[in-house]
Amino acid sequence: MLNLQVNNLVRSATFFQHAGISIIFVFMPIIAKGVTNSVFEIGLLVASFSFAQILSEIYFGRHSDKKGTRLKFIRVGFIGCAIAFGLHYFADDLTMFFLVRIAAGIASGIMIPAMIAYSYEANIDKKRAATVISFHALGWLAGIAAAGFANDLKLIFLISSASFVIGLLFTIKLPNPEQVKELTPGTMKKVISKNKFLFTSLLLRHIGATAVWTIFPIILMEKWGAELYQISIVYVANTLTAFVLMNVMASKINFSNVTKFKIGIGCTTFVFVGLLFVTEWWMAMPFMALVGGTWAFLFIGGNFHLMENNPRSTSTGIFSSTISIATVVGPVIAGGIAFVFDYFSVMYFAIVIIICAFVVSLKIGKEKEITNNI
Repeated sequence: MLNLQVNNLVRSATFFQHAGISIIFVFMPIIAKGVTNSVFEIGLLVASFSFAQILSEIYFGRHSDKKGTRLKFIRVGFIGCAIAFGLHYFADDLTMFFLVRIAAGIASGIMIPAMIAYSYEANIDKKRAATVISFHALGWLAGIAAAGFANDLKLIFLISSASFVIGLLFTIKLPNPEQVKELTPGTMKKVISKNKFLFTSLLLRHIGATAVWTIFPIILMEKWGAELYQISIVYVANTLTAFVLMNVMASKINFSNVTKFKIGIGCTTFVFVGLLFVTEWWMAMPFMALVGGTWAFLFIGGNFHLMENNPRSTSTGIFSSTISIATVVGPVIAGGIAFVFDYFSVMYFAIVIIICAFVVSLKIGKEKEITNNI
């Protein structure tokens, strides 16, 4: 009963954490168009958040393992995000947006690795942790839907800040168990070396994906005539599918974590092939549902494989920072390609690089037999 109560508190905190992030993140390219007409500058602005998040996740993820505690980092992250995301309301030029996005990246990076590790450690049956972590997808769904209902690019900043305050309240009653402190020198280097194929394939896949997501909201509006609420509907198909599949994985999908990860990487290719044939906004929905499914597989498969074989907060911090690195590189590449060619050329780039990611992912798994014995 106590475990159920803890899981429900973590679910709620996770939900509001990711609702607060997503309500701004998805619509940032459109928001950026209000302060610059340069696609390249839009790419840089989107990337600035993730650049700050890279350093924050690596540093604080490792620090969480060294301290042997998660809850302090989670709470500090919520407080920092409530302030940083709220400050977006006062940004009215490109420089101010860069500053608040960097602050938001640092604040969110403090708690993301600790939250994933805390969710995993709170469950004796580790598969059940997927039902807790799945609420990050449900949070993204709620954040995107809230932005659509608000239909106001200033109001969403206040909703975002409020989401983090509410999430913080759910952490007040969480227990603060002490974990074994990971003080071994060179731990981060060993984790990266041991899992180099997983991190490389994740990096390549997400560079392709984030390149497309940088220009995708603009395509939806300018090419396919979508309104803000219709963009929300398209993205909800993504997050709803991810939420459902993450929960199903706890009991129904019995593939190894490595296999789940490979499925998630490889099947992403079909998303961007399909989007090339879309001519109206609603036609993108099944492909967004597919990308939600691929995300569920690679996120749960990759993180669980790492946590079963490595220091948990350190490895999930590297996983998250790898995504953040891709979210820096992808938008910059997208801005460059779209500037030189056109928006749809970014789709072709994504297809090629994700195929490369899948080829790299095929080399993962030499240690999966060890995984099942730990």
